[in-house]
Amino acid sequence: MADEPLGLTVHSMPSPRQALDGAEGRRTVLGRWKMILVMLCCASPVIASYFTYYVIRPEGRRVYGELIDPQRALPDIVATTREGAQVPLGSLKGQWLLVAVADAACDTLCEQQLYLQRQLRESLGREKDRLDRVWLVSDAAPVPSRLDNALRGATVLRVPAAQLAQWLTPASGHALAEHFYVVDPMGNWMMRFPARMDTAGAGRAKRDLDRLLRASSSWDEPGR
Repeated sequence: MADEPLGLTVHSMPSPRQALDGAEGRRTVLGRWKMILVMLCCASPVIASYFTYYVIRPEGRRVYGELIDPQRALPDIVATTREGAQVPLGSLKGQWLLVAVADAACDTLCEQQLYLQRQLRESLGREKDRLDRVWLVSDAAPVPSRLDNALRGATVLRVPAAQLAQWLTPASGHALAEHFYVVDPMGNWMMRFPARMDTAGAGRAKRDLDRLLRASSSWDEPGR
């Protein structure tokens, strides 16, 4: 067979701009993956605590409170303290919250709610510092002085009813003031206790709060 000349194929080299564009693209993709991993690492303790509480449920007991799905984040609105100072509602973040709602006049149901709210927190013993009592006043009327003792140690903020309705909602057929609402330290409304809870119901609610605090013990600390 006759010798044939060797054929060579010459490929053009990428230009410096193409090389830089490719490297930049790889760095962008890598940066995005790193950001996603960081976000997952930050959220994993919260996800794990909810998984433990709602899926595994090692104690095998029925949950008394109703899970809110999807959870609702604290709205970006300004509330007013009892003294008239304005504070962002987001300032409540950093603690578990047990929230009650009523107008300033505070009828018999409201007074019962405030009593149970205080008793529930006290019943948590050494874990009580991880839970704040919050009373959201839904109108502009003055809060009567007869409530001073019941509100000692509680956070009282005035939020117009229309704005509250954009965040918290009652069960069908009930009013906002008939429930307690549980908000996690990240500001997410995540549970609603049944309407017009009595003393027996408060005992079941305490078990829910106990388990919720235990499930979140790895990422939640007392105080703000």
